[in-house]
Amino acid sequence: MAELRVVGAGVGRTGTESLKVGLERLLGGRCYHMIELIQNPDGFRHWARAARGDMPDWNEVFADYVACVDWPAAAFWPEISAAYPDALVLLSVRASAEDWYRSASSTIFAIPPDHMPGAGTDGEFLFEMMASRFTAELQDPVKAMAAYEAHNQRVRDTVPPDRLLEWCPGDGWGPICAALGMAEPDEPFPHVNTTEMFQARLREGFGGPGGDDQGRASDS
Repeated sequence: MAELRVVGAGVGRTGTESLKVGLERLLGGRCYHMIELIQNPDGFRHWARAARGDMPDWNEVFADYVACVDWPAAAFWPEISAAYPDALVLLSVRASAEDWYRSASSTIFAIPPDHMPGAGTDGEFLFEMMASRFTAELQDPVKAMAAYEAHNQRVRDTVPPDRLLEWCPGDGWGPICAALGMAEPDEPFPHVNTTEMFQARLREGFGGPGGDDQGRASDS
């Protein structure tokens, strides 16, 4: 059984899909991301339990994974990081709350409720999760940005410095490899799922509430 080596605490639209690809390349195993949940909807039952406060067996949830990033795992980073005390806690952030909200509001927060993954099933946990662990006021920029800042600060205030890595998409391989004691791959850090890419997925029928973007000017 694989064991998590990295617990991602950063919320969606902070480089999480690029992190997924990068961590899989670096660690040689799978990284759990909202995309994984969309592709394996049986997993909704675990997160529905968690949203109700009944934490699942994390070894069952992450049996085939070496890392996790993005929502929903990021909402439960305290419990997951406690279950894997030797794992690095990776807090992915954007340059500012405004940058984050600009990206999130034009992508994941723009998905109609009936198009959310798992809508009408255990996927309803997403609304419970956001209300209890982030904010239910996603369309209110002030409240959403305050929730984003509060989430990040809680991670900073809670995780011991020698276990925490705060990372921005533009930081690339260096800080991650240094924190894990690994050599940097001889290739550029992945750059996937910009705002434009996400919106194209939506037009093609993909509605995953995760992903990232790396803050290019065209991502506004």
